[in-house]
Amino acid sequence: MKKKLLILITAVMTFSLLAACSNSSSSKKADLTVWSFTDELQEPINVFKEENGVTVDLTIIPIEDYPTRLRPVLESGQGAPDVFTGELAFIKDWVEQDYWEDLSQEPYNVQEWEDDYVPYVFDLGKDSEGKIKAVSWQTTPGGIFYRRSIAKEVLGTDDPAEIGERMSSMDGLFEVGEELKSAGYRLFPDEGAVRWFAQGQDPQPWVNENNELVLTEGRINYFDYAKELRDKDLTAFAPEWSPAWFAAMDEPINYNAGWEEVDEESSDQTEVFAYALPTWGLHSVLKTNTEETVGDWAVTNGPNPYFWGGTWLGIYKGSENKDLAWKFVQMMTHDEEFLTDWATETGDVLSYLPVTEKIKGEFEEPFLGGQNNYTFFLEEAANINPGTVTRYDQQIDGFFGSMVGEYVEGTKTKEEAIEEFYRLVKNAYPDIKTPE
Repeated sequence: MKKKLLILITAVMTFSLLAACSNSSSSKKADLTVWSFTDELQEPINVFKEENGVTVDLTIIPIEDYPTRLRPVLESGQGAPDVFTGELAFIKDWVEQDYWEDLSQEPYNVQEWEDDYVPYVFDLGKDSEGKIKAVSWQTTPGGIFYRRSIAKEVLGTDDPAEIGERMSSMDGLFEVGEELKSAGYRLFPDEGAVRWFAQGQDPQPWVNENNELVLTEGRINYFDYAKELRDKDLTAFAPEWSPAWFAAMDEPINYNAGWEEVDEESSDQTEVFAYALPTWGLHSVLKTNTEETVGDWAVTNGPNPYFWGGTWLGIYKGSENKDLAWKFVQMMTHDEEFLTDWATETGDVLSYLPVTEKIKGEFEEPFLGGQNNYTFFLEEAANINPGTVTRYDQQIDGFFGSMVGEYVEGTKTKEEAIEEFYRLVKNAYPDIKTPE
């Protein structure tokens, strides 16, 4: 009898222990971890938590530190997130690594979604074998955001179509710049704004299929266009991301402020007409740095289409929480109800076509004076070629920009800057063939 009772007690205790372990495991699995370089996922995470009754921890790491912080934990598996994002600058490198789950396989079958997305966005989430590693809910074509009041005063109209027609070539862009300068304004805050249009004249990847560095005529022209902007005094000399660069969105700034804080008492001031920014620049840059100029902006085309940035989302291959991670990825990238609310509330330009087709016709952006920027950006997105993106872009772009800067500043001739650019690329990537 005692032996039977002991067996019964042992069985009950074992069952209770297993149940406790099971509950502990379930509790752990209800805790989703997400890492990103941007806070744009915070509101969707709030929605997901409320709808699913789970805990989600979002870790935001500055973009400049993101790859170096994330890569070690993905490779070791220690403290790795269940879901993490990738940015355009390194997306083609990361999809080739063994970090993200293959979403082409069961139970995901994301290849069945392909027709639902802007083509270049979906393609960039694939590796070289066609496996889908990451997906994105957004598209990030760029344009030229300009001040309506300045356009009316100097150019006689603020109509985006007419302004775009005038700036549809590099010659036209410089002509507009000369007119603005004569009226006391500056075309752009700095010379870097024209990089998108110079390089877009003949868009090709930095490294071709033969592993050769490609310095196109358009890229070489960037040296000359940037120098011409400087020599003709068509910019405010406010470097990209500097205090003056941000301040000029909302007020006059002291001319040639460089990286110094804006001196509001300076008598030598100017106003900036336009910024070359992508879709996210409207919400994350312009809107967050303006008060006085809200509603005084519009967006139009430059000499050619371009795109800049973007956020892709995938599941860590070693995650023990893939079911919940997949549920979040589905909501963020393929849930029509959620994405409709998201787009109408935030203005984020979606890559998910079932929603864009539904909302684009009547979309209005108050910050842009009621303009339908959705239609404009979707038309620009249709002209984007994902084949220009390579795994080397982030570092090579940095090398190239620094050499253009040295030429503009006069510390190197164009020939010296190009030779130094080749040397920098060769040192960083010995396998890439550079011109002799």
